Amino acid sequence: MRSLIGIVALLTFEVIWALINQGPESYSAEPSQGTAHSKGAGEKHPQFPDFGFLPPIDQYNGKLFRLRQDYPDSKPGEDERPPFLNIPFDQNVDGQQNWKKYLLVLRDYCFEGNIDTDRGPIDRRTYDTDWNLWDNAKRKWFHAPWQHFGPNGREGIHGLTREATAQPKQLAATQSSRFQTYAVGFYNELGGYTIGRVWRDHYAPDPNAARFPVGTVVCKILFTQATPDQVPYLANAIEWQAFAEILNDKNHTRKVQTLRLLQMDVMVRDARAERINGTGWVFGTFCYNGTLGNPDRWYNLVPVGLQWGADHEIDDGEVNPSATRTVINPKLKETVINPSIELPPQHLGWGGRLNGPADYFASSCISCHSTAQYPVIAAQNPEFKRSSPERRGSKQWMRWFRNLKCGDPFSEQAKSLDFSLQLTNGLKNFDDWHREQGGMFGRTIELPREHSKHTEQVKRGKD
Repeated sequence: MRSLIGIVALLTFEVIWALINQGPESYSAEPSQGTAHSKGAGEKHPQFPDFGFLPPIDQYNGKLFRLRQDYPDSKPGEDERPPFLNIPFDQNVDGQQNWKKYLLVLRDYCFEGNIDTDRGPIDRRTYDTDWNLWDNAKRKWFHAPWQHFGPNGREGIHGLTREATAQPKQLAATQSSRFQTYAVGFYNELGGYTIGRVWRDHYAPDPNAARFPVGTVVCKILFTQATPDQVPYLANAIEWQAFAEILNDKNHTRKVQTLRLLQMDVMVRDARAERINGTGWVFGTFCYNGTLGNPDRWYNLVPVGLQWGADHEIDDGEVNPSATRTVINPKLKETVINPSIELPPQHLGWGGRLNGPADYFASSCISCHSTAQYPVIAAQNPEFKRSSPERRGSKQWMRWFRNLKCGDPFSEQAKSLDFSLQLTNGLKNFDDWHREQGGMFGRTIELPREHSKHTEQVKRGKD
């Protein structure tokens, strides 16, 4: 079944790519349908596919996900930089909590225009229409392309891709089952400019262009199959429908099902982090806690902490694989963890470094993202290596916990993608398609649903 899913995603893209290969003159759509114009005003540009898994119409007959891909031609000015860049995130002595101020203003920056708070009364609040980037009247945000391809590719309702599976007790002490995680990410206009530069030539992406300007903000929201009976803080959850894999189905069959908001990750290109240790990036994570009962449920996302370095000199870290209690490591100088009782117990990362509930307990935000390079050579964590894993704290292990400078590759023989794992995944998917595609192309059709031009998705998914 996994091979069938791969064929479905493969043929989906081949159909669309055939349409693109007819030449710019034969492909047209109105700008309101998401036509990209990164080659210049009035010049048509081929579209990237929106998603790889279209739900069966008898399971879902609503609006479909649309990839925001009209990336800026020119670099946005410094006036587009977000306001929280003035908050001294690393100055937290005497109870200042600047790390928390930074995170909360950053959270609001990501929310502004992307959630329905300003578009309707709170008593009629809906959540399934949030994060439609085309509807944001406040500022422009963009998606990264080529996340549609492969067995973990974008599903067609919200553009979610499959991520790691949460193991028992990873999310909560009461969790007894494994649950899949799905996510979708967004780049602000400064970040979208770089994404557009990398993918300016849709047939020959340029990894050398992956240098994000100061002020770039990346936001990712993660949803889980977990339920409140096993993960109590998911009470009063934000729920989205998604065309996701059936839990524990060996054939990886997909169906439309309910997922619940679990986590939000953020990363910011901040010049102060570059001056401090060279990384140039600040990472933050939020965990959902529905027991807080905020009228707008997005504000139930509680800061887990902030990280701007790997604390490379600390090589004696412990692990806490079960989320029974949050263990804060006072030795860390480049991670701050929220001590508030509003935060549900967290397993965190290696040695107490920052990580979210959906993340691996022996990693950390910045160490994982430091492996973003082309081609993919290094695993995102030394314990993910196919050969024998490294001993925790060893010299080789600490390569994943060094302050890698922004723009430097993790491996000497690779090219840096500036901490962007979505660029890593997209370029890898593009290469995989190139190797696997066989040159047989299908016919294009118009879907009778509220969406831009699409192609016939081989069988529309399996019931």
